[in-house]
Parts: sequence; C-alpha cells; structure tokens
Amino acid sequence: MVTDRPIAVAGAGAIGCFVGGMLADAGRRVALLVRPRVKTEIERFGLRLTDFGGSERRLAAGQLALSEDASIFHSVGVVLVTVKSADTTEVAELIARHAPEDAVIVSLQNGVGNVGILRDKLPGRRVLAGMVPFNVIAMGEGRFHRSTSGDIHVEKDAADTAATLSVPGLSMRASPDITGVQWGKLIINLNNALSALSDMPLAAQLASRDWRRLFADQMAEGLAAMTAAGINPVSATPIPPRWTPTLLRLPDMIFNVILGRTMKIDPEARSSMWQDLKQGRKTEIDYLQGAIISLADQHGVDVPLCRRIAALIRAAESAGNGPPRLTPQQIRGGA
Repeated sequence: MVTDRPIAVAGAGAIGCFVGGMLADAGRRVALLVRPRVKTEIERFGLRLTDFGGSERRLAAGQLALSEDASIFHSVGVVLVTVKSADTTEVAELIARHAPEDAVIVSLQNGVGNVGILRDKLPGRRVLAGMVPFNVIAMGEGRFHRSTSGDIHVEKDAADTAATLSVPGLSMRASPDITGVQWGKLIINLNNALSALSDMPLAAQLASRDWRRLFADQMAEGLAAMTAAGINPVSATPIPPRWTPTLLRLPDMIFNVILGRTMKIDPEARSSMWQDLKQGRKTEIDYLQGAIISLADQHGVDVPLCRRIAALIRAAESAGNGPPRLTPQQIRGGA
C-alpha cells in the first residue's frame, strides 16, 4: 500500500514543517523537501511544534529525512504539496521526475487553481485537493506555531486517504465537495491581505468593528462574484459563508461571543501574507484577491475594494518595507 511508504512534504515552509512534524511525531516516516535555510535551522535546533492550546512537541532532526533535492521522493507513497501557488508548476515537474507513479499527490495549498495545474502536469496520477484552515507561524530556531483552529479537509476518495493521514493532534476530514470547501477558504483568506496591510494580529484586528466591516465588504464582493459564476462556497466552520459578512458587522460584544464558539485564535496569530511582507517575499495576492477579480471580470461583477486591496499589497511588495500599517480608512481610500 502507498500509505505504508514514507510521506513527503514538497515545499516545507511553515505549514509543511508543522504538518510533516506532526506526522513524524505520530510515528510516520516523513521526508521534507526544504530550502537550505530551513534545513540548517532544523538540523541545528530540531523541530518544535506548538499550538494555541499550549501543546508542545519536540522532534530531533534525525526523526525526519531532510533534503534540498527532490530525489528524496524516490520511494514515497504520498506527496503533500505545500509550496506557494506560483511554484506549483515547478514542484509538479519535480514530482513527475522523482516520485513513484502510484504515489498519491495531495495539494494543501491556498487558492483554487493548484489542483488543476498538478493534474495537467501529472497525467494518470492520483491527485487530490485539500484545504488547511489554520495558520502556522515560523517563530525561528525550529519552532512552528499553529495559531488558529480547524481540521484539514482532503478530497474524498475510495482509498479514504484523509483517514489514513490523520494522526493525533492533526485531524484530516474527507470532503465530498472539496471545490466548495476551497472557495469557502478563499473567501476567508481575503482577510490575509488586511492582516498584512494593518500589521495587526488577527485577534486584535477581528476585535475592531471597523476592520471587520472592511473584511465584510470585501467578502460581499467575493460572494457576489461567486454567485454570478454559480459557485457555492462551503464553510469549514458551522457558520455558512453567506452569513459571515452580516456577522462581521455585528457589535463587538455579540461578534466576540459567536467567534469564541466557532474558532480558536492565538492572540499573536498572523496571516501568511503578513509573514511574506515581513520577510520581503512575493505574496499570493494574485491567487486570492486575484482569483476574485478574475472571476468578477468574467461575469461582469464590480469588485472595487478587492482591486484596491490587491493594488496596495503589490505596492507594499514593491516598496520592500514590510507591512505598511494602514488604517481601514486608508485602505478604503479615505484620509
């Protein structure tokens, strides 16, 4: 069986190191394809996995196979793809050259188009879509901190791949409508850009009604584009996506009660896009707001706020000065 063989993580950044580390901690054989900086860090400090609930796991570097070379895929049964969306084509080519033909490929990436690219580049292989609902922060010195709650969703298949990959502390659910789940995650991920532009922790941002209204207005644009395209987003939480803008606009006291019952957020949780701006890396704005803008253009829907936010992120990328610490009013275009 492919699940008896090692599990590879293709592109072990924050999410990849956390997921791979949790699998290894549970006794699975795990191989991480990593950048030199991450490899050096783990070899020096080991891997330390923490989360919002206070749990902590430590792994020695020898508990995982670490490599900068994709030949590490040679005997794996599963490849978890966690690279940035822009790197999907490149990693697909590496998988094609090095992974066994019967290895199962699972995309755990942001956005909605990556599985299509993987399937185009890997014809005849079993490629499954997935969705990671939680954030992971790279804290340095081998520590990766999960800062929000939620279970990973994996496209339902006959082999029940989701169940075979689930381990204590890292649950994976089989989803019969993974496309809807991915669009549901994308609409929530529109807040990644607001987190990056504000330079605020997610919890503090969501505690502010002005920021929530901005998020709600942006979500409303995205949902309008999805409706025009006949897309039905599926929430990973008990709250349906189409109710979320209304809930976000509620007074602080009411909203905080609802949020506390549906999601756990670490006080220092930050978005991956914030991390990208902080470290001078290109963001995934083209695959988040960009996906909404493309959908809106195809169906004649006006999405001015999404366009402005995308432009502000691209300007921050070009400036290279990290998160610009804008206010909601500045993002909207006011003084």
